[in-house]
Amino acid sequence: MNKYIKAVFCVPLAAIKYAILKVEHGNRFKASFPAIMSPLTEVTVEGKSELHIGKKLKMHNGAKIRVRKGGKLEVGKNFGMSNGCVVTAYEHIKIGDNVMLGPNVLIYDQDHDYKAEGGVAAMKFKTAPIAIGNNVWIGANTLILRGTTIGDNSVVGGDSCQRELSA
Repeated sequence: MNKYIKAVFCVPLAAIKYAILKVEHGNRFKASFPAIMSPLTEVTVEGKSELHIGKKLKMHNGAKIRVRKGGKLEVGKNFGMSNGCVVTAYEHIKIGDNVMLGPNVLIYDQDHDYKAEGGVAAMKFKTAPIAIGNNVWIGANTLILRGTTIGDNSVVGGDSCQRELSA
């Protein structure tokens, strides 16, 4: 689709989504405009969670931002999510300015606590913050897990997995 035609449709859609999130969550949702969100994107903020988004957010089809169970997600300016990306915060994820995600990048600050009583079915999680610096490009099909820190001016190659070193 021509980028100008897409902008005419996707910028107002982002404004509508932002307005709904602001009404639902008040000061726990902060976002700067402009933003572009394709129609098949998802932004969810549960309960007392917080979401802060800088200027020039770009979300392509299938991209999802989810802030769960009192978590906090901070996104800097000029953040881009390609098709199929998912960012889910249960604790805290901080993403700097000028960060771009290739297709199907997954960022999770939690994973199941299989040692908990009841195992994975108990739906208990281990969490640790994630920090992604400024001017970072993360290649397609990359998985970023709890406890990861990615410094400024970094490139993460496609099909890789980044996680904390201690379990």
